[in-house]
Amino acid sequence: MNRHPSSASRLSLRAREALHGYGFALPWLVGFALFTLLPLVETLRYSLHRVTVTVTGIRLDFVEWANYTRALFTDPAFVELLIGYAVETLIAVPIVLIFSMIIALFLNVNFKLKGVFRTIFFLPVVITSGPVIRELAEQGATSAPGIANVPAVADFLAQLPSALRNPLEYVLTSFILILWFSGVQILIYLASLQKIDRSIYEAAAIDGASAWETYWKITLPSLATATLVNAVYTIITLSHFSENRVIKYIYNQTYAVQGGIGYASAMAFVYFAAMAALLVIVYLFLMLWARRGSR
Repeated sequence: MNRHPSSASRLSLRAREALHGYGFALPWLVGFALFTLLPLVETLRYSLHRVTVTVTGIRLDFVEWANYTRALFTDPAFVELLIGYAVETLIAVPIVLIFSMIIALFLNVNFKLKGVFRTIFFLPVVITSGPVIRELAEQGATSAPGIANVPAVADFLAQLPSALRNPLEYVLTSFILILWFSGVQILIYLASLQKIDRSIYEAAAIDGASAWETYWKITLPSLATATLVNAVYTIITLSHFSENRVIKYIYNQTYAVQGGIGYASAMAFVYFAAMAALLVIVYLFLMLWARRGSR
C-alpha cells in the first residue's frame, strides 16, 4: 500500500530554506511597513495639501504642487541650503574615502598594539550617535575655524560666489567632524584588504613590481567595490546627520507661521530627490572608474 507523503516532505530543500528566510525577514518587513512606509505615504499626502491643525483634528486643503513650486522657486533660503548640501557632500565624500583608505592601509600592516589603534579609529562611530555630537558641536569641538581665517584661504574664499564659498568654508571648518565619519568606512576597507589573495602580491614582487605599482595595479582596483559601498554609506550618513543644516531648516519650517507640515513635507521630498540624485551620480562615476580600472 502506497503512503501519501506529508506536506512537509513534499517541500523541497530550497523551498524550506526560502520559508526560513522569509520568516527571519518578516519582522523587519512588518516594522518597515508600519514605521516607514505608512509615514512616508502620509507625508507624501501632506506635501500635496495645506495642512492646518485645529482643535478638532487636522484639516487638509488640496493645493496640488504648490508646496513643491514654492520650495524650488520662491524660497531662496531652501534652494541655497540644498545647493550647499550638494557641494558639501561632493567635497566631503572624497575626503572621507581617501582618509579611510589611508588609515585602513596603515592598520593592515603588522605592528604592535594594532588592535588598540583599530579601536581608537572606530570610537568616533559611537560618539557621533546620539546627542553627544550635538553637545560637542555646540562647544566647538568638531570644528577648526582657524583654517578659514588663514589669509591665503580667506582671500581664496572671498573670490568665490556665495553658493560655492559657504559650503567650501563649512567643509574646511568642519574638517574634524568629517573625519569622524570614517570609522565604518575604515572597517570596510580593512576587511576588503584582508580578502585580497596574497599570492598576487608575491607574484608581483617576483616580477619586480615596486610598492607604488603594486598599489595602483592590485590594491586600488581590488578596493573598487568597497569604495562604492563606502561612498553610498557616506552620502547617506551625511544626509541624515542631525546637525545637517537642510534637515534643521525643514524641521523649523514645520512649526513656522509661513511654513507648516505640508510645506515641510514637500521640502523633505525635494531633499530626498537631491540625495538620490547624488547617489546616482557618485554610483555611475565609481562604476565607470571601476570598469576602466579592471581593463
